[in-house]
Amino acid sequence: MGPTRKRDLTIAAVGVAILAWLLMRVLYRDFPAITAWTGLSLLAVAALEGAWGVSVRTKIRDGQIGVGGGRLHPLAVARSVAIAKASAWVGALMLGWWVGVLVYLWLRRTEHVAGTFIPGAVIAVVSALALVAAALWLEYCCRSPGDPTDDPDAARE
Repeated sequence: MGPTRKRDLTIAAVGVAILAWLLMRVLYRDFPAITAWTGLSLLAVAALEGAWGVSVRTKIRDGQIGVGGGRLHPLAVARSVAIAKASAWVGALMLGWWVGVLVYLWLRRTEHVAGTFIPGAVIAVVSALALVAAALWLEYCCRSPGDPTDDPDAARE
């Protein structure tokens, strides 16, 4: 299993953004209110993953991998990588969704309702972007010292 490719996440986000914009054209009148709280759950997950990444990175650097008191079990690292990969994809898909919604709202910003939804959509976009960044950070922190993917020249071969 290799590192998550940013290109793949970007392609997914752009595809979902286009789909979201098209769906908003049909579903806008039935769409629920977008408040500042709408995207904050993504930000909470991003904060937790960022903190977990710092913890994992510290323990790996200090050689605290193994079984027993206060040490990080190797399976915990593997599970962290799986969570990071899944979160990166969820974050990218949510980022695409909220960018599509935001573009639709921005184009209709002169309408009162659309204008009031824009701040919530912006917060959701920033929160989804934070989730992608935190997930990629957690994945990066789970690499073992001397990992061949640390060398950019080795990755090209």
